[in-house]
Amino acid sequence: MIRIISALILAVAATLCSAAGQPIQLADNAPDRHVVVPGDTLWGISGKFLKDPWRWPEIWRLNKDQVKNPHRIYPGDVIVLERDADGNPRLTLQSASARLQPRIYSEQIGQAIPSIPPNIIEPFLSAPLVVDETGLNDAARIVATQQDRVFLANGDLAYVANAKPGVDMWQVYRKGKPMPDPETREVLGYEAFYLGTARQIEPGNPATFQIVTFKEEIGRGDRLLPSSRPPLLDYAPHRPERSVDGRLISVYGGVGEGGRFSIVALNKGSNDGLEIGHVLSLLRNRTITQRDEDGRKESVRIPDERYGLVFVFRTFERVSYALVVQADGSVVVNDYVRTPEVR
Repeated sequence: MIRIISALILAVAATLCSAAGQPIQLADNAPDRHVVVPGDTLWGISGKFLKDPWRWPEIWRLNKDQVKNPHRIYPGDVIVLERDADGNPRLTLQSASARLQPRIYSEQIGQAIPSIPPNIIEPFLSAPLVVDETGLNDAARIVATQQDRVFLANGDLAYVANAKPGVDMWQVYRKGKPMPDPETREVLGYEAFYLGTARQIEPGNPATFQIVTFKEEIGRGDRLLPSSRPPLLDYAPHRPERSVDGRLISVYGGVGEGGRFSIVALNKGSNDGLEIGHVLSLLRNRTITQRDEDGRKESVRIPDERYGLVFVFRTFERVSYALVVQADGSVVVNDYVRTPEVR
């Protein structure tokens, strides 16, 4: 079957253009049209037409409410670049039936492809998990292992206390490192370390579980939560309506630097107005140490420089995870994330 491609469209152009204060800038050598093919993403198509791909909603001029009830675009449809009576660019959708209006289809959301590459973000929709200091204390816990093994792998049995009967699949976690705010040093949450999955095969207390998959070694004391994952929501890339001024807490995987398609954690979350689909600028946070004319050391703050963009795909109250979709150079912990300015 032909795969459906999400073309997630939102926001009234007049409102957003007024907020941005700048006309939409087309990409160099922007095509007159683009034929949608399997594997396309909204972000990739946006970059063909716009210098700032996150301004995609403006050029479509559709209602903001459609952010959570998006239209779909199918392979074979044609995205056409036009200009209105005032010379402003706009995009329309020419379907296979030659209708120039975006179409709504009833296919299940599970068939749709999200705005950014799904193979990169899918492993992070259920992991990592951000909890408070006691967030895993009441979770089911492995109290014994098969034949007193220290660590468990696929197919091994575990005996679990306080597991709710009737729940088949579970995810295994271990309490991870604290996530301090780079500015205040306040702990924003704890990143629970995802270890794998297990199936409850016999209820009881302890209940008998079988390890189904493991990413890291699983052992006595590790915690289990019923398996769940947020839906792969289809949001258009869009600029936050309020000012965001945050920092990059970490590059996932425990490394200090990343690049394009790295997963990064931010010190802003839903409490700060962040939502799935928000695009933020990456700006370098640099201070260099040099010697003055008298040979004494001095620190010089380098002006902020935008060098990339991130796309928020998962939010918690005080922390968010984002995919680096553009980066000119290394992405470094403690760099800034801010509401993007129109270039």
